[in-house]
Amino acid sequence: MTGIDNAKLEAALEEQGLTTRDNYSLPTSALSFPDGGHFRIEIAGVERLSALETMLAEAEKLNVPVHRIIATVGGATYLTQSELNEFAALAKYKKIEVIMTLGPRRGWDTGRQISTREGIVSGMRLRGVDSIRHWLKDCDRCLEAGFRGFLVPDEGLLSLVGVLREKGVIPAETIFKLSVFAGHANPAGAQLAEKLGANSFNPLADLTLPMLSSIRNSISIPMDIYLCLVNAMGGFNRFYEAAEIARLCSPCYFKIEPGPSEEEIYAPWNSPEYHDTQIRERVRNAAVVMELIEREGAPVKASPAGGEDLVIPR
Repeated sequence: MTGIDNAKLEAALEEQGLTTRDNYSLPTSALSFPDGGHFRIEIAGVERLSALETMLAEAEKLNVPVHRIIATVGGATYLTQSELNEFAALAKYKKIEVIMTLGPRRGWDTGRQISTREGIVSGMRLRGVDSIRHWLKDCDRCLEAGFRGFLVPDEGLLSLVGVLREKGVIPAETIFKLSVFAGHANPAGAQLAEKLGANSFNPLADLTLPMLSSIRNSISIPMDIYLCLVNAMGGFNRFYEAAEIARLCSPCYFKIEPGPSEEEIYAPWNSPEYHDTQIRERVRNAAVVMELIEREGAPVKASPAGGEDLVIPR
């Protein structure tokens, strides 16, 4: 009885554009954003127009270039069409890329398996065709408001919207970011995301530098990497690794999302004052990251704010 031939295995991995091991040599990425930047700042959880206004004021105060926001994490369903229109108009004016989170989301619809102690193994997938149609209806509302970036929670949906974009059902300039909730953590999963049409890829937050480097080796799209995240998902921060992550993973977005838990932060009944406090803290965290990278004297730089290749609302 024969097993796997290691030489053939390594050749097959290399043929697929995969590393044969995680990149312990930590090579510098040869890629960058079109403007030459190695990293960009992404602020997650901008839930309402008032939170966007607060973020813009704080970013100006602390001299933080915010390139992209992840908006309405609790679901765009909770905003009126007028609110969506105003949100898009302000983001367009300020030249900020917006990735909209559409509803309904797992745990907030009628299915509760995922919220049980062992149900998390079922994955953050949309349940049934009706949920997909509801997601697309929310997408339609946001497209009408001018948004052109969307967070996609699973590969099946990513495959579908990629086809819809190719067929012109969804505007060709629309971009899709595969969410961390898709649960990918290796180069093969990253390659799958790129092949299915993802424009950026968010791996799990707890990967080592060699793991992140091996993913960068396998794809050309930007990586979206947590520098801090909510306590319920680990609560760590990687501020002092930021310069090295940028060197290894360029082009990458630095994700800033501290707080207690996604369930608590993005509940639709939170007050504007609550969201404002969260956003100020996230921009302040980004300011710390920028300061530490400058002190490090690392050979990496941020893209300028308002870059021409950003997919801003229309």
